[in-house]
Amino acid sequence: MNLSDFKSEKITNEISQKTYSWDSPSNIALVKYWGKNTDQTPKNPSISFTLSNCKTTTKVEFEKSSLKSDCVDFEIIFEGQKNKKFRPKIQKYFSKILEYCPYLTNYQLSINTTNSFPHSSGIASSASGMSALSLCILSFEKDLTNLNNEEYFYKKASFLSRIGSGSACRSIYGGVNLWGANDEFKNSSDLYSISLKENISSNFNNYRDTILIIDDNEKEVSSSVGHELMNDHPYSELRFNQAFQNISKLNLILKSGNLHEFCLLVESEALTLHSLMMSSDPSYLLMKSETLSVINEIQKFRKSSNIPICFTLDAGANVHVLYPDRNSHEVSEFIKNNLSNYCANGKFIDDIIGEGPKQN
Repeated sequence: MNLSDFKSEKITNEISQKTYSWDSPSNIALVKYWGKNTDQTPKNPSISFTLSNCKTTTKVEFEKSSLKSDCVDFEIIFEGQKNKKFRPKIQKYFSKILEYCPYLTNYQLSINTTNSFPHSSGIASSASGMSALSLCILSFEKDLTNLNNEEYFYKKASFLSRIGSGSACRSIYGGVNLWGANDEFKNSSDLYSISLKENISSNFNNYRDTILIIDDNEKEVSSSVGHELMNDHPYSELRFNQAFQNISKLNLILKSGNLHEFCLLVESEALTLHSLMMSSDPSYLLMKSETLSVINEIQKFRKSSNIPICFTLDAGANVHVLYPDRNSHEVSEFIKNNLSNYCANGKFIDDIIGEGPKQN
C-alpha cells in the first residue's frame, strides 16, 4: 500500500456526538529501531513482542463543532487531570494526519487517557498511547464511512500510530510484529507494522516479560532526541547494517525456537542500543548502577541454572526480563529474592506476550 491508500473514504453518515474507548498495550523491541527519517519511517526494521498488562486506556469523545477550523480542536486529560505537557506532541500528530483524516476538523475532541505503568520511564508509553488514540480515531472513521474492511482498519491504525510515535505502529497487533520494509517478509513496509504469525515456534507461546522498575522517574533524554542523534552518529551505517542482519537471524530463531541464540541476540541488541546513546554527540547514559547489577545477576543465573532467561532494555534504566512460560516458577522466585532488591521500592510488573488492543 502507498500513502494515497490511507486517505479516508467519503463521509456517508452524519454523527453529532460519539465516544470510543480502546486499551492498547506497549511493546518491547527485540531488534531495536534507533534512527528515523523525517517522515517518521525507520532507518532499519525492528521486531517486537506485544505486551499485555502494560497498556494505555484512552477514551475519545467526538462532538460536532459549529466553528470552521483548519486544525483539530481538542483537550487532553491524563490520569484524571488536564495535561498541557502532552499537548504539543498531540497537536503535531493531528496536523500530520489531517491529510488522511480531514473530518477531524469538524469535531471537538476530548481525550481521556491513563496508563497502567509509569509514564516516560523507559517503558514505551508513547507506543501504547498513540496506538490507543489512533484506534479511537479509526473507530470513528469506520462509523462515518461505513468502513467494513478489518484488515484495512488495523493497517491504517498502524499507519496513523507510526506518525505519532514510530514504535506505536507495532502495538496494533498481538504476538510478534515487524515494522520496516524487508525483502524476507512479504507485505512488510516502513509505513506500518505487520504481524508475524507464520512458523513461530511454540517455545515462544505465552513468553513472559517481567519489567523491573529500576527508576520510575521521567527519563532525562527523550527517544525523539536520541533518534535525531543517529543522523550524524559515527557508527550509524554500521548499526543499520547490523540491524538488518539481526532481523534475519531473529527470523530464523523465532522459527527454530533456539532459546539460547535468542538470549544472546536480544541482549546484544539491548547493549548496542545503549552503546549508541553513550557514543552519540552529545552522549548520554540512561542505565543506572542497578541496571548493570541486574544484568550481571541475570547472566550468572542463566549460566548456573541453564534456564534461558535474558534481559532487554528500552531507552531507559528499567530492565525487561524475558523467559519462557515453562520456567516462570523458578524465574519468579529469582526475581522476588534477588532482582527486586535493585528495583525502586521493590517494584516490578509481571507481563506476558499479549493478543493486542481491545475495544471497550
